[in-house]
Amino acid sequence: MPGFLTTHVLDTARGRPAQGMEIVLYRLRDGERHELARLVTNADGRTDRHILPAEDFAIGTYELEFHAGTWMDASGVAAESLRFLDVIPIRFGMSQDDHYHVPLLVSPFGYSTYRGS
Repeated sequence: MPGFLTTHVLDTARGRPAQGMEIVLYRLRDGERHELARLVTNADGRTDRHILPAEDFAIGTYELEFHAGTWMDASGVAAESLRFLDVIPIRFGMSQDDHYHVPLLVSPFGYSTYRGS
């Protein structure tokens, strides 16, 4: 099975998907980040297509950048004078041709992630 990457963002403070969050995918090579995709989450908190489709998949180190601060501002989450969380980077490796799913569970003061299915 050719590899590919998906993601999903859930607003754990309000118990619903995080619609409208911008996500940027980078591949890290030779100490530099190369932008591969820039997508926005839909009503289900997912992207409308794989963030890294099978035809573009390559084993390596990647980084997902979740623009949580901008999303919180746009979705009416009360802001402190300076947001505790703004851009959330998650750096991870993909070492085999497989489906990698990297979700983000987010609230104004914390987040978690894991390798999902």
